[in-house]
Amino acid sequence: MSTAVSPEVLNFLSTLEINNNREWFNENKQRYLQIKENFENVVNTIISEVADFDSSVERLEAKKCIFRIYKDTRFSQDKTPYKTNIGASLVEKGPKTLNHAGYYIHIEPGKSFLAGGVYMTEPKNLKAIRAAISSHSDAFLKILNEKSFKDILELQGTKLVKVPQGFDKEDPMGDYLKFKQFTVFHPLSDDEIQDKNFVKNTVQVLKEIYPFNRFLNEAIGK
Repeated sequence: MSTAVSPEVLNFLSTLEINNNREWFNENKQRYLQIKENFENVVNTIISEVADFDSSVERLEAKKCIFRIYKDTRFSQDKTPYKTNIGASLVEKGPKTLNHAGYYIHIEPGKSFLAGGVYMTEPKNLKAIRAAISSHSDAFLKILNEKSFKDILELQGTKLVKVPQGFDKEDPMGDYLKFKQFTVFHPLSDDEIQDKNFVKNTVQVLKEIYPFNRFLNEAIGK
């Protein structure tokens, strides 16, 4: 069982972008199943190693974490039927799956990245995260300012124009309180995706994300 990303993954996705139609996909379905199997093996290995420092992922199975390649085009102007990426979300399963912080692995030619944090969550959880940032600013800033963290990760997300209601507009953490998503990103080149040490390197990045996720999940009430 290979635990390296096959070169065929990027090759297939690049070719799919040019031939994004059902006829071509059906003719190449076996190729897709092969890259999916390869990606599942890689993700299962990553889950196993991340579980050493984050027990919340230890019961996850890659096949249940990987997103479908089929697009929902009902509300999109782009009617091409397939995604040109393959990705997996490593979040503890349960009724609050979308509400908690987790890890994301995204492979797409020229646009691959690793990410962590919360992208979509209920308003009450977003408010709880902001309250934790305001009241535990030292702990939050310590995570963001850790050299090993800030050298490889960037906090991103859309922001409000003003500090949200319910918080002091003069709060020293006001700029952080404006965030509507709390996500951190680490870009990956195509060469990094195909590196024989991809799993090892990915696990190291996710390990740096872990304290950030833990802060968010403790605020939400994991």
